[in-house]
Amino acid sequence: MIIAIEAQRIFRKNKHGMDFVALESIREIQKMDTENIYYIIVQPGEDVCLESTANVHVVRLRCPSYLLWEQVALPLFLRKIKPDLLHCTSSTAPVFCKIPLVLTLHDIIFMEKRDTGNKSFYQNIGWHYRRFVLPRILPHCRKIITVSGFESQNIQEAFNVIPEEVSVVYNASSSRFKPIEHYREVSQKYIDADEYLFFLGNTDPKKNTLRTLKAYSMYVEQSEKPLPLLIADLKESAVDRILKDGNIDKNIKSLLYLPGYIKNTDLPYIYNGAKIFLYPSLRESFGIPILEAMACGTPIITSNISAIPEIAGEDAILVSPYDEAAIAGEIIRLETDPDYYQQQVDYGIERARHFSWNIIASNLIRIYQSIQ
Repeated sequence: MIIAIEAQRIFRKNKHGMDFVALESIREIQKMDTENIYYIIVQPGEDVCLESTANVHVVRLRCPSYLLWEQVALPLFLRKIKPDLLHCTSSTAPVFCKIPLVLTLHDIIFMEKRDTGNKSFYQNIGWHYRRFVLPRILPHCRKIITVSGFESQNIQEAFNVIPEEVSVVYNASSSRFKPIEHYREVSQKYIDADEYLFFLGNTDPKKNTLRTLKAYSMYVEQSEKPLPLLIADLKESAVDRILKDGNIDKNIKSLLYLPGYIKNTDLPYIYNGAKIFLYPSLRESFGIPILEAMACGTPIITSNISAIPEIAGEDAILVSPYDEAAIAGEIIRLETDPDYYQQQVDYGIERARHFSWNIIASNLIRIYQSIQ
């Protein structure tokens, strides 16, 4: 078979979750499948993280915008190579394309009710683009791939899709996420503390930043020696606004570290240095950071809703993300109960092993071969 895989953004320097999923999946396919012919179609970028091999051809396709790249440049190139199928990896695809289509639909959050908060021009364009494209390409998909049973059910209900048309292929974490001894060499760039709590927060309402800071404030009041909180991807001005609007004790600000963006290559060291990882999200289709923290041996406190229990497992610390007192109580318990803490360390490392890129690649190849 000749298989075209759209991976437009994997060469960009600051990758997002979907980019890493596409990249890691392709790398594993490249190792496993030496029979089919692959064309990996990307936009040129600074991070050349994938090289061609005998049957895997990396093609750089230049175009000034994401929309034109996907809807014009990509279909024109596909006419030249005439693949047997096209796998689009990031929830959208060309509207006018007669090639059998496999679509990875990570989530349909953009089809749900939108928060009224301020969005950038780029975010607004992307939101409207996805809402326009998705209903037009789904009827033409030979297979829809999504990342959890939770999201599969959402897709089936929202678009009246039969279960047989949707396959669940779980994500995984990179092999870089593992226990590391000398993490301070990197973590000290972001926080001047030997131990700390870690939270991936931003202004997206689903990240639940307001309640997380309320829970942290409660923890600070109860702890004999509270640990500082490292927060990624959140500006000081946003924290000031949240503390004010949430009527949260401003004194906790002296315990907050706000370095902004943390490079993905540094995250394994950050997780290893963290005493606890906080992830009380309100809506996740998967939640890769859960596996990243677990694989590093860092206990997590996470939510009991959306896809999170499916990924974290029944023995993880699952709490209502709306209950700040419950979140704070679990931080205190992990801090004061060494046996409970070690139990979560061991559980997390073992749980993360259930999700691997080898399994993902095998599932993708099987899906490709089923479309003849």
